[in-house]
Amino acid sequence: MNRMPERKRIRLSGYNYSYKGAYFITICVKDKHEMLGTIDVGAATGRPHLSDYGKIVDEEISALPIIYDFVDIDKYVIMPNHIHMIIVLDSDGRTQFAPTISRIVKQFKGSITKQIGFSPWQKSFHDHIIRSEDDYNRICKYIDKNPTLWTEDYYYPKNHQPTQRR
Repeated sequence: MNRMPERKRIRLSGYNYSYKGAYFITICVKDKHEMLGTIDVGAATGRPHLSDYGKIVDEEISALPIIYDFVDIDKYVIMPNHIHMIIVLDSDGRTQFAPTISRIVKQFKGSITKQIGFSPWQKSFHDHIIRSEDDYNRICKYIDKNPTLWTEDYYYPKNHQPTQRR
């Protein structure tokens, strides 16, 4: 009998994602649709110009620390088809109300979906547990430089074409 392929685990096994710490999160738009804004390639600032959808995302990122006690957003960037952010949890994870990273991202994506009337999101999200000051500083630089390096970015549509089926 043929077995179904097992889905790859994307979270660190046995880790409690409600523990105090910093987490680098990437959330992608389905099929890399550039619906959150645009970037003027070669512009001096390299800052994204947010679309109406991007502005909703921006408002929801700003609301996360208000919605959840113990949550801060240290740094983020909204790119045309994805978001990078550093979420900092200041909870020891012991109370029943301690939010997990998954819960925070689910609420965030759901709120945006409700406001715009459809889900723009790719399933799940990517996370990286930030484990040192050097790691944190490296990620901060990456977030800051991401717009100016847009055409070199993995998520830039022309850099990552889907595999053609035969």
